[in-house]
Amino acid sequence: MIDSLSRRRALSFGASAALAAAAGLPARAFAQGAVAAWPGSRPLRIVVAYPAGGVSDVVARALADRLSTQLGSPVIVENKAGAGGAIAMDMVAKAPADGYTLGFSSVSPLVLSPHLGRLPYDPVRDIAPVASVMVSPVLLLATPACTARDFPALVAQAKARPGDIRWATSGLASLGHIMLEQIMLGTQAKITHVPYKGGGQQLTDALSGQFEVLSTNAGPAVAQQIQAGKLRPLAVGAPQRVDGMPATPTLAELGLPAANLSSQFGLFAPGRLPASLLERLNAEVNKALAAPDLRNRLLTTGNVPTGGAAADFAREIAQESQANANIIRAANIRLD
Repeated sequence: MIDSLSRRRALSFGASAALAAAAGLPARAFAQGAVAAWPGSRPLRIVVAYPAGGVSDVVARALADRLSTQLGSPVIVENKAGAGGAIAMDMVAKAPADGYTLGFSSVSPLVLSPHLGRLPYDPVRDIAPVASVMVSPVLLLATPACTARDFPALVAQAKARPGDIRWATSGLASLGHIMLEQIMLGTQAKITHVPYKGGGQQLTDALSGQFEVLSTNAGPAVAQQIQAGKLRPLAVGAPQRVDGMPATPTLAELGLPAANLSSQFGLFAPGRLPASLLERLNAEVNKALAAPDLRNRLLTTGNVPTGGAAADFAREIAQESQANANIIRAANIRLD
């Protein structure tokens, strides 16, 4: 199931040129004046599920700027980090379904969190996927503490010294943790998981060699450390190789297709949002993603714009949720 989802995402990677058609407007229309205010003049709020300053926050604010121009209404960004994105998703779930409160998050609060404990919202009933915004590759990076020259050498070390290799992720049951479990299952190597609560301290500790391997999403801060030679790419979770690291293989190429996962981010609304507003918002997001300034902002941060129909996004979320349920059950992953 994960393999088929990766193939669909690969199509999304190659479909960015079709975003204008998905929006139902010619590309030259995007540069024209703003449409009538949405659907009134009061501000629209986007709740971001992660702290300010990270790549998801940067993208959310760039998207908000484009939507503000297109909708003719102010768009305010509010960061509500915590609980793997569940705090922000709960705010969206409980907001009035009037099109004035949206959420920007990875799909994790809908496809991972539900399988790890009780949530204050129903991810199917209470949240409406509006549009996929981007796919963010997951980078597997060697820190100064790592002596392995490449990923196969890392696996060999982990097999020779079970538990000695330490692998840092953004937290228990995060996408990085799921990838690690799949890698250990596929290679029969034993690696020690080092879960963090977010990316800032994780990156700081990586640079000082507190562990051997770091899994993290692409972003400007990470790219800077790679370019400086302080972090070395070993592999990438993505449908295809990343343009900025053409020599770095995907996990699928390394014989681990089930671990070849990437983060998908999107815009979400309360589950009771009327279909007419959902369709309008979906069209506006597709229109924004086709704008050169937003596309370039995404691409320069190492991420890839996606877009597409709301129904397709919802279907991908449902399929990934089922795949993750199987992985979590097989690996016996628990938050306690």
